[in-house]
Amino acid sequence: MRKNDFSVLLLQPQDIKDVIEMGTAIDMVDQGYREAAEFPIINAPRRRVHSRQNVRVSNFPGGVDGLGIIGSLTRGEQVLPDETNQDYPYREHPVYLMWDSTTAELKCIMVGEITDKRVGFSSLMALRTAATSGVGFRYLARKNSKTAGVLGTGGQALHKVLALQNERAIETYRVYSRNPENRAKFCAEMSKLVDAEFIPVETPRETITGQDVVICATSSNVPVFDGAWLEPGQHVVTVVGSNSALVKGGWVKKGRRENDDETVRRADIIVTNWRESIESERQAGIFDPLQEGIITWDKIFELGDVAAGNVPGRTSDDQITYHANNNGTAAADLAIAQWVYKACKEMGRGLPLHLPRPGEQ
Repeated sequence: MRKNDFSVLLLQPQDIKDVIEMGTAIDMVDQGYREAAEFPIINAPRRRVHSRQNVRVSNFPGGVDGLGIIGSLTRGEQVLPDETNQDYPYREHPVYLMWDSTTAELKCIMVGEITDKRVGFSSLMALRTAATSGVGFRYLARKNSKTAGVLGTGGQALHKVLALQNERAIETYRVYSRNPENRAKFCAEMSKLVDAEFIPVETPRETITGQDVVICATSSNVPVFDGAWLEPGQHVVTVVGSNSALVKGGWVKKGRRENDDETVRRADIIVTNWRESIESERQAGIFDPLQEGIITWDKIFELGDVAAGNVPGRTSDDQITYHANNNGTAAADLAIAQWVYKACKEMGRGLPLHLPRPGEQ
């Protein structure tokens, strides 16, 4: 290595798959969103581009100043939507580019899915998405929550249960999916991971009635429950954000959503990850009710402002709180990635890339 060379750490999928657990991920995402509220210009909304052949590339630019990190996450996937559901025949490894936010030095190129070390890979960005929901659970779910309903039985649902259990001592989960075998399998698997009772149910309504927390984690393009079923005091989270470009490209007719209009009308407070994305991506679950006058912007807040204490979040046990986990942000992705990078470096993992200083090639 020459005197003026410096090294960038290349971390590959096998290096990062078993490093972090959900509780730590939630703490990192919490910090990321709090700092995003305090210094907004270090982050920007997600941007997506599409090919004619249904390949979508998503880019998440930003950073967390308190962690000394700035950069981006980029990932590609093939998307095959229809009017009711969304399928992903192929998804490529996400790629993180991580610079020092003080010196501008490239520190790490990370390729692969960061996963909870207890469960490994389940679905794309499941850890980050669930950890973001976990921040919502931390500030918006009633402290005494004991029961939860789960709509969906895939990797996103699995991780959201882990996130909820980290934040609240849930005793019983009622689980629904359209496939009875999936329900039974999910409940059996989760019973081994979580100290709670998992009950498969026959109808979506059974995941709502009498539950303290309602988790939606599906690939649906249409609402999965009736907002009229909601009860005072419940906390609801959805994960479907947008497929506005798919509408513009002519692949589907309507914007994607898991919630109906009644859910946003009845919610006492709506918290999103990024308000700007509601408009820029025309995220149907909130954008359409805004356009139709069912709700107004003064009902909608950002997760970072809740975490930072700029807005109160839940103020009574009777409120219905709704977290629209509407898109990922680099505030979350890079907060987790920076923790994993430092842990991997301490463990001696990764491949140093010895590069000449810029301009000295």
